[in-house]
Amino acid sequence: MTVATYAAAQILRVLPRVRITRAVGRLCDLPLPPAVANAVVKMYVRAYDVNLGDTVAPDGAFESFDAFFTRALRDGARPVNAEPGAIVSPADGRLDDLGPVHAGGTFQIKGRDYQLADLVGDPAEVARYEGGQYAIVYLSPRDYHRVHSPVAGKVTMIRSLPGDLYPVNSIGERHIPSLFSINRRVAIVIDTESQGRVTVVMVGAMIVGRITVSAIDAHDVPLGTHVIAPAQSVARGDEIGIFHMGSTAVVFVEKGVTPTWQRPASPGVRMGEPLSTEVAR
Repeated sequence: MTVATYAAAQILRVLPRVRITRAVGRLCDLPLPPAVANAVVKMYVRAYDVNLGDTVAPDGAFESFDAFFTRALRDGARPVNAEPGAIVSPADGRLDDLGPVHAGGTFQIKGRDYQLADLVGDPAEVARYEGGQYAIVYLSPRDYHRVHSPVAGKVTMIRSLPGDLYPVNSIGERHIPSLFSINRRVAIVIDTESQGRVTVVMVGAMIVGRITVSAIDAHDVPLGTHVIAPAQSVARGDEIGIFHMGSTAVVFVEKGVTPTWQRPASPGVRMGEPLSTEVAR
């Protein structure tokens, strides 16, 4: 810990984080003149070393900064692993952690204990995931910010949970206890035929106040539990949500499904790459 990071953390605690996020979000949604949009995108690409080579780019310019940030990929840009039973990364980003969910629904992120119920939004789900597994993918500002299904199945429920909007970065992770449990969360429940129930939790952050999901047509996911009827069928790699500015995706796999986790040589992962090589049930 340095004096600078400690001071930054204290400033974050007193900032009006939600109001700042909402204000920035409104600015990002504003239509931009093409010349301004191109200038803003060029500055952002240069600052964060963004690769636009695999992006579906509009003719002329992106209509808003949000349109740029939530840009889609061209077909074939992310091949999805086809090995039967594989669980794939739901997003481009950095594989921060993976491991078991312990008795009582506890698990660790970078050495800190968390309660599964706080992320998935339902204490009744704890028994299902005890003895299961989790994996965490962090999306940096340079990454593609759409989230995809790690398995084939049906989206049956969305739980949209209120929360704070601390930044999910090294300062937030080090100085804000239970960061992932207190930030805004959206849990996407996917029921499968052979891999049980898989839940993907999209964790919001400062300047990431808005999350949209494919199963609900809304500008932001309304708070509460939403049963999806009829359930939305998804193939492995199908889009299920979008971060309007980036953050973190956490994948939970229930007990009885034992993935052989495959940690890549480098922490960087792409959507569709396998996180597990096989799954026994």
